[in-house]
Amino acid sequence: MAKHLITSALPYINGIKHLGNLVGSLLPADVSARFFRQVGHEVLFICATDEHGTPAELAALEKGQDVETFCNEQYEVQKDIYERFGLSFDHFGRTSRPQNEELTQHMCEVLSENGYITERTVKQVYSPADGRFLPDRYVEGTCPFCGYEKARGDQCENCTHLLDPTDLLNPHSAISGSKDLEIRDSKHLFLQLPKLSDDVAKWVADKKNTWSSLVYSIANKWLKEGLQERCITRDLQWGIPVNRPGFEGKVFYVWFDAPIGYISATKEWSDIDPDNRDWQDWWYDADDVIYTEFMAKDNIPFHTVTFPACLIGSGEPWKKVDFLKGFNWLTYYGGKFSTSQKRGVFTDQALDEFPADYWRYWLMANAPESSDSSFTFDSFAGTINKDLNDTLGNFINRITKIALNNFGEEIPSGGDFSAEEEELAKRLNTLIASYTSNLGKLSFRKALADLRSIWVEGNNYVTLTEPWKVVKTDKERAAVILRTCFNLMRIFAVLSYPIIPATSEKILASLGIATENPGWISEDTAAELQTIKGGEKYTPLEPLFSKITPERIDELTAKYGKEETV
Repeated sequence: MAKHLITSALPYINGIKHLGNLVGSLLPADVSARFFRQVGHEVLFICATDEHGTPAELAALEKGQDVETFCNEQYEVQKDIYERFGLSFDHFGRTSRPQNEELTQHMCEVLSENGYITERTVKQVYSPADGRFLPDRYVEGTCPFCGYEKARGDQCENCTHLLDPTDLLNPHSAISGSKDLEIRDSKHLFLQLPKLSDDVAKWVADKKNTWSSLVYSIANKWLKEGLQERCITRDLQWGIPVNRPGFEGKVFYVWFDAPIGYISATKEWSDIDPDNRDWQDWWYDADDVIYTEFMAKDNIPFHTVTFPACLIGSGEPWKKVDFLKGFNWLTYYGGKFSTSQKRGVFTDQALDEFPADYWRYWLMANAPESSDSSFTFDSFAGTINKDLNDTLGNFINRITKIALNNFGEEIPSGGDFSAEEEELAKRLNTLIASYTSNLGKLSFRKALADLRSIWVEGNNYVTLTEPWKVVKTDKERAAVILRTCFNLMRIFAVLSYPIIPATSEKILASLGIATENPGWISEDTAAELQTIKGGEKYTPLEPLFSKITPERIDELTAKYGKEETV
């Protein structure tokens, strides 16, 4: 068994996340964490809110709050939503906590000692109307590379080019909208990425056979274009203070401290119970740890180049990522989900409309792995109705009713396996092996197709054996069929647990089986189909799912609108 460190891209604090954010990092990380726990590995699943930088200040300003109060409030809001979505973090921390300040300042010190930090004066945008320097995201304008008119001063979210505020065409203040901008001198610290380029390139080259083509190509694109030195400080009040004389009133750039937040959140977890937890076991000289990161493609450059460069440049034995699962975009009716423009369905709204498992299943079945995926309410309803209601839900409803009507609230006993059960076991063996393999390889869409096929096999078995007929002429044979179906219910629940945990727990609880980490299904499927021997009590379940009607689809489309495909 292995030690798996799993991190999701840190959700930013400036507002509730949309479904694209959820499927692009948080949810697949949770599915993997649950799966690896079930098969017996030691897992540490770490996440945190990313709280520094200008968007937090702007969001607080919009709400009329000081930024610390805003962040405190939003942390609790996001934490509650993720708990309701069933995200099983071992710890959900914050980059504004002391552990991150300590580690970020330490990282700057060791990089400086090793000659990778340069101090120099730069020209920076100043807004007389706002009475302040305008760091990166406080400046908006047109991207000089692709012409996107809403580019920010740190990065164009359209073409992903890194930018400086002075690169933008037709720039204006994001605070006041003023175009009356001046260029003034300001002293800052720069990370010397060119000096680390060869070491980073060598490290990336070693990942060619373990990273997906999406991740590897993005990393190589950056390296081939040539790494540029990067400013790691900002003229802001909210952030981690720069611990250097002459830099009073300045803080570290959010993209410098945020990835360090993975480590600092682990230290938060460790500090809760220091006698039994050691964060360094996972991060410092931790060759026995398999580290997997999950994120959308816009975050990939920072995690394959910039952050590893810092870890390499420190000269210290920090754990670096082994597997990086990158995702394309989930679109909303072909257009972009947008936090700033409130376009699409957001995670709090999603939970108001349907249970979390509906969303978890659809999102993982349509995860944007090899290309973008599009969310529409028609697609959502079609998948939920067909897979969850008609396939999984229908199987459980049928079996429970037949058993209840003929054997009461006791799982039937007696009788022996026949050729039909042996054939079922063989078919399931192949599907379960594929499902297990695909989950282990982080191939989620393939895994979900396997899972649905496993459910279909259960329905095919019921259709083939016709227990509603057999029970009238051969009750012992009917007992075997129904008992096999109760074992199928258990198998379905165990295998579905990483994807739809709340539903799985209901099924397991109805069978009197412990619901906390239910383990995995062995390779001996025939034995698994006979685990429940009969004679045990069970609790009949109410229908697990409800169909989404055309009228409901119309209602949701009218409520949330849609972005037509261009």
